[in-house]
Amino acid sequence: MQVTETLKDGLKRGYTITVTAAELEAKVQEKLVEAQPDIEIKGFRKGKVPLAILKKQFGQRLMGDAMQDAIDGAMKSHFEATGDRPALQPEVKMVGGETWAEGQDVVVEMAYEALPEIPEIDAGAVTLDKLVVKADDAAVDEALKNLAENAKSFDDRKKGSKAKSGDQITIDFKGSVDGELFEGGTAEDYPLVLGSGSFIPGFEDQLIGAKVGDEVEVKVQFPESYGAAHLAGKDAVFACTVKAVKEPKAAEIDDELAKKFGAEDLTALKTQVAGRLEAEYTGAARAVLKRALLDQLDAMVKFELPSKLVEAEASQIAHQLWHEENPDDHGHNHGHIEATDEHKSLAERRVRLGLLLAEIGRKAEVTVSDAEMTQAVISAARQYPGQERAYFEFVQKNPQMQQQLRAPIFEDKVVDHIVGQAKVTEKEVGKDDLQKAVEALDEL
Repeated sequence: MQVTETLKDGLKRGYTITVTAAELEAKVQEKLVEAQPDIEIKGFRKGKVPLAILKKQFGQRLMGDAMQDAIDGAMKSHFEATGDRPALQPEVKMVGGETWAEGQDVVVEMAYEALPEIPEIDAGAVTLDKLVVKADDAAVDEALKNLAENAKSFDDRKKGSKAKSGDQITIDFKGSVDGELFEGGTAEDYPLVLGSGSFIPGFEDQLIGAKVGDEVEVKVQFPESYGAAHLAGKDAVFACTVKAVKEPKAAEIDDELAKKFGAEDLTALKTQVAGRLEAEYTGAARAVLKRALLDQLDAMVKFELPSKLVEAEASQIAHQLWHEENPDDHGHNHGHIEATDEHKSLAERRVRLGLLLAEIGRKAEVTVSDAEMTQAVISAARQYPGQERAYFEFVQKNPQMQQQLRAPIFEDKVVDHIVGQAKVTEKEVGKDDLQKAVEALDEL
C-alpha cells in the first residue's frame, strides 16, 4: 500500500492511495478464513466448506469489504503519521471508477483541508467586567404589576356600552372569500381581546365601538405572506355577531394573587419574583461577559481558516437571516441564498472562535458528562409536550442532534474555564444599564 502526496497548499491536502491487487487478494483470503468456521453449505459440513468454493460464492462481496477496509486503514495510518486532523470529512473517490476490474490495483484520490495550528492564548491577559444587578423594590413591584395584568379578569360592561380597545368581546363569525365560506373561517362564542393583535391586521379595529347584539361586517385583506397560500393576499369578509362586551379588571396585588401563582402569600411571591429577576439579570450579564470575552479572543489570535468550513458557515448564516426576515416562509423552496461579504466576515469570526474554543477545551480536557447531556435532552424535550419519549428516541438515534445539544454545553464550559483564569472585576450597575448592554449585543 502506498500513499503519495499530490497537493500541499496552505491547509489544502491531496493524496493518492494505492492498494495493490495482491494486497486486496490477501485481505479477501483473510476474510474467507475468518468466516469459514461459521459457514454451512449444502454438501459440506459446517466449517468445512473449501475456500475456493467460498471465494466463488462470496468473493465479490468480500472484495468490496476488503477494498473499503484497506482504504480506511490507509487513511487512519496517514492521519496518525502526519498528525493532520481534517476540518471536514475527506473527499475520497476511486480512480477509474466503474472501469476497475478484479486483479487490478485500486487507486484512490483523497482531498481535505487540515485543521490549522491554533496558537496558545494567555487567559491571564484577558480583562473582563462582570455586571451585577440586584432586584430592587421598584423592579419587583413592576414585575408584580405585570403578573396582575396577566391575571386580570373581564366583567360585563353596562348594557348598551360600546366596546373599547382592551375590552374582551365574544363573537360568532363566518369568513368568506368571493362569497364562499372558507375552512377555518367560522367560529362561535369566540373571546377576542380588542387590540391584542391576535387576528389579521384591521379585524379588531373594526369591532371597536360595537355593542351586544350588533351585526358587524368586517372587511380585511389577508397578508401576502399569510401561511395558508390559498388565502394569501385575498380580500375577505367576516360576518360577526357581538354576543358580549367585557371590560378588563386588573387583579389586586395581594395574597390571593400570590396563591394564583403558587406562592403561600404576597411576601413569598415577592421573594420568588426577586429570585427570578436576579436569575434573569445573571443570565443577561453572562451574555454580556461572554461577548466581551469572545471579542478579546478574536483580537488575540489570527490563523488560516479552512475555506470549506467558512463557506458552510456563511451559507448557514445567510439562510438563517433570510428566514428571520421572512418568518412566514417555513419551507426551503426559496432557491439559492447568496452569502454576502458581511455573512462571510461573520462566518470567519465564528469559525475562528469555534476552532479556538475547541482547541482550548481539548487541551484542558473539558468534557460534557452524561448527566449534562441528559439534562439538555430533557430541557429540549419540553418543547414537544406529549412527545417527550419520541424526542428522546430521536436524539438517541441521531448523532448529529446529539452534537447540536452537546456543542453549546461544551462551549459554555470552555468559556467558564477561560473566565476562571482571566482578570474579572465585578461591577454593580442598574437594570437599565444592563438592558443597554444587552441591546448593544444585537447591534454587533
